[in-house]
Amino acid sequence: MSDSRVAVVFDSVVLPVLALAGAVLLFGGFVWLGGTSPTETWVLLFKGAFGDAFSWQNTLQRAAPLMLTALCVAIPQRAGLMVIGGEGALVLGGLACAGLPYLLTPPSGLTGTVLVLLASALAGGAWIALAGVLRQYRGVNETISSLLMSYLAIGLFKHFVEGPMRDPSSLNKPSTLPLTESNLLGLMPGYEVHWGLVWGALACLVAGFWLFGSTHGFATRVVGGNARAARLVGLPSHRLIITACALGGGCAGLAGGVEVAAVHTNANASLIAGLGYTGILVSFVARHNPFAVIPVAILFGGFGSAGSLLQRRLDLPDASVLVLQGFAFVLILASEALRGRMGEWMTMRGVRRAEKAAHETSRARLAREQAALGAEAKEAA
Repeated sequence: MSDSRVAVVFDSVVLPVLALAGAVLLFGGFVWLGGTSPTETWVLLFKGAFGDAFSWQNTLQRAAPLMLTALCVAIPQRAGLMVIGGEGALVLGGLACAGLPYLLTPPSGLTGTVLVLLASALAGGAWIALAGVLRQYRGVNETISSLLMSYLAIGLFKHFVEGPMRDPSSLNKPSTLPLTESNLLGLMPGYEVHWGLVWGALACLVAGFWLFGSTHGFATRVVGGNARAARLVGLPSHRLIITACALGGGCAGLAGGVEVAAVHTNANASLIAGLGYTGILVSFVARHNPFAVIPVAILFGGFGSAGSLLQRRLDLPDASVLVLQGFAFVLILASEALRGRMGEWMTMRGVRRAEKAAHETSRARLAREQAALGAEAKEAA
């Protein structure tokens, strides 16, 4: 394996794996301070996530929205923007999914399901595209604007769910009218996992092939690498960046639609569960690679599903897995300081190796020349 390939593997695979391993170790130390066995905690984490068929089904169901919210970070990042407003796009997508029947009656069957999910994707895409527009035409930092827009989106969501769109029969927990049975996303045959998992995995695959296998995706990555150089060669950087934001936001909005159409059947406060923020962590661990988002989302879905088992067996709070996610996020950010160092070390090692080879070659040439001179001197004598 070449030095450059070793450096890429180290940055893309080894560093995230080491960061996750360190997070698990720190979580063990955290629970140990509270009097709980770290070993038992680690075993239950694995069992709760991947120990049996029920755990796997729970994990995969939780992973579906994480795949989509992670793309809300990964796709704009490839265009050079750091968008962290997936939570806002998700709740607005869920609101649009549940709100479409207020405007028109979707047809029954697959066509109606596609329409309500399309409405959710359009709502999320428009919301995050706005952050891209503010960045490109007004110079507003997209990280700050997308985060603040999430709070605005949550406020709009609560206003409509608790006000104009509230189902009169929802008393203690305000919600919209439920979707009709024919417009819901059902379960895959033989599994207790809804079809949202397939939508999420397909979105990751399509995004990956688009970014790494199409000229439009290549142009987007060029803009993300150096926007000024992209403009000099004639690439429409503004349009590419806003398109990347719209696609990422569309994926997060689709996550909200999947949660409504497959889990809750209506829009309610349960949608505001931090899935958009967990998607940020998933994208960072996956190094913003849509293909890598799939296994990382499954891993973090497993962490989430293991929380209830930790609560039952060890009397830990269900939300204790959020501490594990926090450790992972801190270590992933810290590992960014080491990113690229392996390549630099490989380069310096190659330079030193070349200098050593050149020095040895010079010494060998000098020895040959001295031997030749000595032979000539003997012949002359």
